[in-house]
Amino acid sequence: MKHLIIGTAGHANHGKTALIKAMTGVDTDRLKEEKERGISIELGFTTLKLPGGPTCGIVDVPGNERFIKNMLAGAGGFDLVLLVIAADEGVMPQTREHLDIIQLLQIKKGVVVLTKVDLVDDEWLDLVREEVLDFLKGTVLENAPVATVSATTGAGIGNLLELLERVAEATPAKTTAGPPRLPVDRVFSVRGFGTVVTGTLVAGEIQVGDTVEVQPQGLITRVRSLQSHGEKIRLARAGQRVAANLAGLEVEQISRGSVVAGVNSLTPSYRLDVHLLLQKNAAKPLKNRARMRFHLGAGETLGRVVLLDREELVPGAMAYAQIELEGKTTAVRGDRFVLRSYSPMRTIGGGAVIDPAPVRKHKRFRSEVLKALETWERGTPAEILEQYLQGNPWLPELADAAARTGLQLTETKELAQHLARQGKVKLVPGDGKVYLISTEVYRRMAGELQQMLESYHHELPLREGYPKEELRSRKFPALNNKVFQLLLAALEKDRLLRCTAQVVANPTFVSGPSPEMNLIIEQIKKKLAEASFQPPKWSELTAATGLDKNASTELLRYLLRTGQLKKVVENLYLLDETITMASREVAGFFHQKGELTVSDLRDLLHTSRKYALPLLQYFDRERITWPLADNRRLPGKALG
Repeated sequence: MKHLIIGTAGHANHGKTALIKAMTGVDTDRLKEEKERGISIELGFTTLKLPGGPTCGIVDVPGNERFIKNMLAGAGGFDLVLLVIAADEGVMPQTREHLDIIQLLQIKKGVVVLTKVDLVDDEWLDLVREEVLDFLKGTVLENAPVATVSATTGAGIGNLLELLERVAEATPAKTTAGPPRLPVDRVFSVRGFGTVVTGTLVAGEIQVGDTVEVQPQGLITRVRSLQSHGEKIRLARAGQRVAANLAGLEVEQISRGSVVAGVNSLTPSYRLDVHLLLQKNAAKPLKNRARMRFHLGAGETLGRVVLLDREELVPGAMAYAQIELEGKTTAVRGDRFVLRSYSPMRTIGGGAVIDPAPVRKHKRFRSEVLKALETWERGTPAEILEQYLQGNPWLPELADAAARTGLQLTETKELAQHLARQGKVKLVPGDGKVYLISTEVYRRMAGELQQMLESYHHELPLREGYPKEELRSRKFPALNNKVFQLLLAALEKDRLLRCTAQVVANPTFVSGPSPEMNLIIEQIKKKLAEASFQPPKWSELTAATGLDKNASTELLRYLLRTGQLKKVVENLYLLDETITMASREVAGFFHQKGELTVSDLRDLLHTSRKYALPLLQYFDRERITWPLADNRRLPGKALG
């Protein structure tokens, strides 16, 4: 079944709400203030059963200029529009602004409704009709049918419903493929149920029990229940008005403009790349970095427009731009938006989102930036995916790539496999998922990594390699550890580097001392052998070698890692062969005496208590001896 949303548009007091009541029997003005003042302030909602067609959702918007942002909160979900113009007044300022918004949002289907025809004669009505037709020339509603009605007498309502049905049949439904997106236009609490959000489901499906994510807040929640047009449902499809009861969230955590979406299907961002149109009727050119009100979906966010190829945009012109926002938003490629001036608040332009979450700020007046944006906007699906991957070194998962490019998941999978066969994309499988990276980016990354490792090996030749976690935090801060490990595994499989559990190294690197360092090692080992069981401190051993503190520490780590030295306690180190000799002496003593004290070890090794006690504690840790109250035994005889 096709689900459609019909929205109203038009100047204040031109009879939008009265028209909806005449069509449906429902007064969509629900607020006390709206009743008292006789104007719509907030969005109103109801349903309409077309004579031979589907039941459509109705969104009635306010016409007063002070509530344009409320009108914009509803207009993003329109499939077709009723542009309402009072016959006794004709085209008025908010008629023009609402049509501008319809044009900018590219709502291409609708019916133009001349209301209050009972207040005018036929001659005047003909004049108004001509004015309206002239007003619509060059717009998305230029060829829209025109209906004349009176909400008061009911005249023309039947004809309007027939026209609506014909237009509805020709209006394409929103896609149910891909992850769900529900821009929130209302949020409130219901006693006994908790937080409820409402909006028009613009894509996908939502089912009771689904785990979803509220963006840009990043809140994971569960859909406890669903309603559409006041009736409980188990499944909501794109095009329906939906009320969703969300588990575990407070009203204060969500706001108009939030989006209920599939988990990890949207990327919040402070920036968007866009193709921007400044309307012909804008009062003045738009200067670079002008502060604007950015309307997307049901939300409004303040931001600045960065023009990428000029200092100002003249009325009627288009340009590529990057929007820098003061708060995060979420979008997908192709979403339509509206710009309003900061002060005074007027609709001045809008356009389409090209990249909903660019990785970086763009440098202005760069041909490569403009070319990339043109590919994003007009390229083939394969070119768009390739372009996205070339600008994204962080290995997006297949579903993330689909969401960011605005492509369908199945299409993205097929394109990725096709590009992989062409050698343009590398697929990195793992954890039941597939991650993508441009081959060009992969090779460049591998080269940069090898240079980093080469410098590291040159500076620290005694180390096995670069510590993995340090490498991730410095080179790949945006990658979580799981994806980082998958990337390393792919690079190792391609023999571009070598990994151990803890470190990464170039494939041909072998850690070890230089000839000069070998001489120093032999000098240190000779002194330790001569000192036997009364060794000097490490700092004393290296003092005469000319090594600085860092080099001394590196050498100590190397000798310990390779087993040439054993650490007894801090700053007390013995040669491995010295430890082995002591172990043999202790074993022989146990064979003769059965027990061993500190004094026994001191005399056995011809040392002092200063060295005998820590050495005996070392033997305890290594299970060479077993500590008792006053002495030691062999481990196997501890209870004997």
